[in-house]
Amino acid sequence: MTPEQIQLIQSTWTQVVPIADKAAELFYGKLFELDPAVKPLFKGDMSEQGRKLMKTIGVVVNSLTRLEEIVPTVQELGRRHVDYGVKPEHYATVGAALLWTLEQGLGGAFTPTVKAAWTVAYGTLATVMQDAAYASA
Repeated sequence: MTPEQIQLIQSTWTQVVPIADKAAELFYGKLFELDPAVKPLFKGDMSEQGRKLMKTIGVVVNSLTRLEEIVPTVQELGRRHVDYGVKPEHYATVGAALLWTLEQGLGGAFTPTVKAAWTVAYGTLATVMQDAAYASA
């Protein structure tokens, strides 16, 4: 990720924060629409799950300039997701749902350049998670 991409991600994320609850609702709605088979992986209060998701994304976004510091945490997250039943193919669906959610929340601010920056960021982090999760498989 370039410094410009990181800046775009961080500045657009500040626009999502005020609508975080709605963004989480949109995200999970789209995720379950794209792949209904993942719905049983989510147990418990979806509002709480949404808050955790938004908090986690926020921490990652705010740490992008210090990526090396969060890599161990992201790796552990990937390993934990295996225990939840997450499969490698789910990462693409999650990425699609995330980008769609950002497009809905940001409207005209979700330019092709912003989309590209978020795509690179998600791809980088998803790769780190998957490499850690499935390294021993």
